[in-house]
Amino acid sequence: MARAGLNTRRVTEAGAALADEVGFDRVTVSELARRFDVRVASLYSHVRNSEDLKVRIALFALEELADRAADAIAGRSGKEALVALADVHRDYARAHPGRHTAARYRLDPETAARSAGPRISQMTRAILRGYELEEPDRTHAVRLLGGVFHGYVDLEMSGGFDHSSPDSDQTWVRSLDALDSLLRHWPAP
Repeated sequence: MARAGLNTRRVTEAGAALADEVGFDRVTVSELARRFDVRVASLYSHVRNSEDLKVRIALFALEELADRAADAIAGRSGKEALVALADVHRDYARAHPGRHTAARYRLDPETAARSAGPRISQMTRAILRGYELEEPDRTHAVRLLGGVFHGYVDLEMSGGFDHSSPDSDQTWVRSLDALDSLLRHWPAP
């Protein structure tokens, strides 16, 4: 019988915390059972296996990220909204490195469609309306922003900018200035 107080939400949240502590790739049902001091079988009434746990953590992380993004960009537009969205991605990755990795976990198409991922994409597209981009350029810009936000954060978190000047915070600000300029002057095909 499962320990009293365990439920799928609590198991998922504990898995997310474990991901931040040890890395998303090292999250397993076995490791989580050790943390709860229960048998592995006790967790199987809440998650099917380690893959199911990882998917649930990914969905949880996407939901957290979408909620933070919505709060950050509310009432903002243009560069101010762009910077707010970018900072949410960076701040979330710094505070929750395992969840940041989980938010990029490959989900099957049906699960991805039900996730908060499309909400994040819609918010990004809403910001881009202020730059007057039409399709397919808006889609290109969404992908560019995702690549810059995630790529920069991944390099920064892996220590890629630790050995040179200027400080990575300065480069982040300048990079967002450059993105704003690019979006305002998007090249014609």
